[in-house]
Amino acid sequence: MKRKIITIDETRCDGCGLCIPNCPEGAIRIIDGKARLVSDLFCDGLGACLGHCPAGAITVTEREAQAYSEEKVMENIIRQGDGTIRAHLEHLEEHGETGYYDAAIAVLQRNNILVPGKKKEAAQVFSGCPGSRAMNLKNSAASEPETAGARSSRLTTWPVQLHLVPVNAPHYRGRDLLLAADCVAYALGDFHRDFLRDNVLAIACPKLDEGQEIYLEKITALLSESGIASLTVMTMEVPCCSGLVHMVKQALARVPSASCPVMWKVVSMKGEVLQSTRI
Repeated sequence: MKRKIITIDETRCDGCGLCIPNCPEGAIRIIDGKARLVSDLFCDGLGACLGHCPAGAITVTEREAQAYSEEKVMENIIRQGDGTIRAHLEHLEEHGETGYYDAAIAVLQRNNILVPGKKKEAAQVFSGCPGSRAMNLKNSAASEPETAGARSSRLTTWPVQLHLVPVNAPHYRGRDLLLAADCVAYALGDFHRDFLRDNVLAIACPKLDEGQEIYLEKITALLSESGIASLTVMTMEVPCCSGLVHMVKQALARVPSASCPVMWKVVSMKGEVLQSTRI
């Protein structure tokens, strides 16, 4: 995938090593007297090391690179102790990387490690916009049978808007992802019961939303690094909705190694599923 990542000019680097303490992710090491990027997986491209290179040998560029993995980074950071954990979390917060931050907290929780300097009940402190915080809603209604009367929500994760979906959130791993055009849920009377019951959700409008190129990058990352079990794309029958499928096909071309099945369902304005095909 194409993303921002550091580039080191070997002709300028004098091997002073000042960049290393400011890269808690462990992406940089001194090898043969020069700073080297040892793994794309560990470099988040946020440039914490930039201001600490007196030779100006480090820049951030956009190029083809292996997707950054917050879980791999945390495995390395945990071994370095509380100080490094704290520095890494502060680094993510300063850059507004809420998805990575929540993924890091999830790794700490799985390993029964408290956020350094915070009490147990504050271990999930989130400093970004509350509406973009990644959450596993653990909706009990998702597994309950339908009964007469009011219907419960089947939504199990948040956020759902594609711009805000954190691809590294652990609650996507091994789950079936439904990527629906915005209008789909309004056309399908039983959208929650029939399509959210077993799926995590992302929504987007391929016609009116800004940042379509960001959508392409996000879908590519979902296919390559989120660990989803399958992807179902749901669009309306109107022509403008086909843009969402086109982006998925472009993303699949960028990730030829993607192994999860991808389905496309077309919904009519009367609320009928007109088509269901494998992409």
